[in-house]
Amino acid sequence: MEQHTVVGGSEIELNVVETGDPDGQPILFIHGYTQSRLSWLKQLESDLAEDFRLVAMDDRGHGDSEKPEDAYDDSTLWADDVQGVIEGLDLDEPVLVGWSYGGLIISDYLEFYGDEHVAGINYVGAISKIGTEDATAVIGEDFMDCVPGFESDDATTSAKTLETFVGRCVYGELSPRDLYFMLGFNVIVPPHVRTGLHRRTVTHDDDLRAIDVPVLITHGEEDTIVLPEAGHEHAELIDDATTSLYPETGHSPFWERPERFNRELREFASGV
Repeated sequence: MEQHTVVGGSEIELNVVETGDPDGQPILFIHGYTQSRLSWLKQLESDLAEDFRLVAMDDRGHGDSEKPEDAYDDSTLWADDVQGVIEGLDLDEPVLVGWSYGGLIISDYLEFYGDEHVAGINYVGAISKIGTEDATAVIGEDFMDCVPGFESDDATTSAKTLETFVGRCVYGELSPRDLYFMLGFNVIVPPHVRTGLHRRTVTHDDDLRAIDVPVLITHGEEDTIVLPEAGHEHAELIDDATTSLYPETGHSPFWERPERFNRELREFASGV
């Protein structure tokens, strides 16, 4: 897997990895809150790599990307991060795949750059707004009651909260190996980053209405982090949207049901 450093908004250095067919349709994976590029291993190491150029970024403040103290409340910066990856790696009309908070990042991108540089969008258990009553209405209590622990500077409190959160991201139980693998890349995100991500107020309904490329909406029916109502709202806002609901699946369909997820992503990316 090839590793790159790309310059995003406000000159922040972003860590990006890629694998697969360099001449294939690019797919850019954007992870969620307090996660990392490693969230997408079941895609990056799958047979998708035989036919597609697979690219996964560490969001600012996450993974091996830079973690400034205060650079998280401006939608322009998030939009510039995505465009920085597209331009820096010369991605020709990629499919954007955004999980959870990654859906908000994609929506930030659409506000400032539109969809002329992308072939399609896959919203996965995604949000597209934050900081309003409407935005909070589709966030589950399983997330909300973790917020004080997310923002705590006490290492024990933070680690316990993250372990709880990681477990709640799936329907059923993670294996001990998967749990501690995921916990490892969650705990390296500093509390100031998690706090910064919460301190935004933005709504992208008009940007979603303006989307003029195909959109796939993927959501677990048992998602208690971002409720399935979020996916239904996105489907109502976007003209050319297909919704795929996963039964007995929580917030992480790409991890919990990778065979179905990869098959549907293949079909979607091949058709745009």
